[in-house]
Amino acid sequence: MSLQGATKPVAKKAIETVRLLVVSRESAVLRPLWSMGESNSWQLESTASGWGAIERIQSGVTPDLLLLDVPRGDTDGFHILRWLRRLRPELPIILICDPHDTPRQQEAVRLGARDCLVRPLEDQPFEAVIRRHLSAASGSVDTDITSDDVEQIGGDIFFVGASPIMRNLRAQVEMLAVTNVPVLILGESGSGKETTARLIHKLSVRSGFGFAKVNCTALPSDLLEIELFGGKRNGIGPPSLRPGKLELCEKGTILVHEITEMPMALQAKLLEVLQKKRFVRPGNGTTVKVDVRILAASTTHVESAISENKLREDLYYCLSDYTIHVPPLRQRREEVPLLLCHFMQHFAKRYGLSPRTFSPGVLGACQSHSWPGNLRELENFVKRYLLAGGKELAFGGDQSESEDVTEYDPVMSSRTVSPLASPANLSPSSVSGCNSLKSVVQSVKLEAERNAIAAALASTGWNRKAAARALKVSYRTLLYKIEQHHMRPQEASDSALFNGSKGNGNGFR
Repeated sequence: MSLQGATKPVAKKAIETVRLLVVSRESAVLRPLWSMGESNSWQLESTASGWGAIERIQSGVTPDLLLLDVPRGDTDGFHILRWLRRLRPELPIILICDPHDTPRQQEAVRLGARDCLVRPLEDQPFEAVIRRHLSAASGSVDTDITSDDVEQIGGDIFFVGASPIMRNLRAQVEMLAVTNVPVLILGESGSGKETTARLIHKLSVRSGFGFAKVNCTALPSDLLEIELFGGKRNGIGPPSLRPGKLELCEKGTILVHEITEMPMALQAKLLEVLQKKRFVRPGNGTTVKVDVRILAASTTHVESAISENKLREDLYYCLSDYTIHVPPLRQRREEVPLLLCHFMQHFAKRYGLSPRTFSPGVLGACQSHSWPGNLRELENFVKRYLLAGGKELAFGGDQSESEDVTEYDPVMSSRTVSPLASPANLSPSSVSGCNSLKSVVQSVKLEAERNAIAAALASTGWNRKAAARALKVSYRTLLYKIEQHHMRPQEASDSALFNGSKGNGNGFR
């Protein structure tokens, strides 16, 4: 009997039936799949061409998972993949390709394939990958965001309040929004201070007017003064006065970010605005009256900034009657799955890609990670995970343990993969030569791997079995990696401390 179009017997409970569609004419691919389908009561169908798969899907037969076999030299495979993504963007697609065809594997992930398997296919890893993607597609990992959890502030800015500590922060914001007083917002870098400020503005009576942000670390003193208070406009034509953001945000709200980095002379002028609702415009001495709400943010210990003469004490007291502390991400770990899903949907839409799913292993690793860079670090991790795929972020080495490793390593690698996330950070000399970029990628992966192992060993007191469980890899793999990196107990402890596995992460800047 021909394999094309054939259907294996299925389970009687149709509601529980899993439907797989295989695009292949290779018996080496189809034979193990028939065996798996029979043992798992999967309904398995096959077609010899991608166009046959498209016809079936257009006719209303939608599988739970599609396996697309792309032999080396096949020119139609990626056209089929593009069409399938357009027809059913939610359909998980696993590509099967040649082991030496790495560029095509990367291109497949970019086009929306959930995973890439290489020949020869081994039964157990093959089945594990299928099960993982079927589980993710069926929603066994609940990462849905309800409307009560996420509040859109404007554009691409959202406030996520799914944990008790963030719901408490939301209540504080709502209370302060109805007042007309300055607010000091404190928190670690990347924790969401600007989002909190924008939420205060949105909930206030000033929401119909402008919101502006001034970063005191981004501009030198003279330009910062012009940015806030205005000044002479230089250029072609007669000289004119340029209004500052305090004037442009009349009746609105302005966020002064990193207030402790503002020069003391400008702090005195800002204090005058807070106390007298006016300032003297630089250049012509004109007194300008303003009605604007001022919010200030800082990542530092403000008491230390006062003692170091970086923040005026009277300005601090004027701002600190109402202070909000934005908690770091490690204090609200229950929000991590929601945030992962939210950022994944956001970036998939931005880049026109199909969103990737997070397996239970990845979610568990993300929730146990300390995220010293807070939301900014998590956002960058999701972007890399979407664009590069889980395999790009996995441990190198022993492929026999790839399933465990792939589910763990993307989070740990997010500490040190930042040069890859921002290609502009690489100098031209660092990527010259045919193999230099590959060596940069490999060195970054190895460093991320080593740091993750060192942190786990330090946290478990060099208990290798406990560390293996924490890393979600096999004990044998961990022993191999320890030997590969020539690691010793004291060295691992020092490395973990250096990389911030203990303490307060970035702390308050």
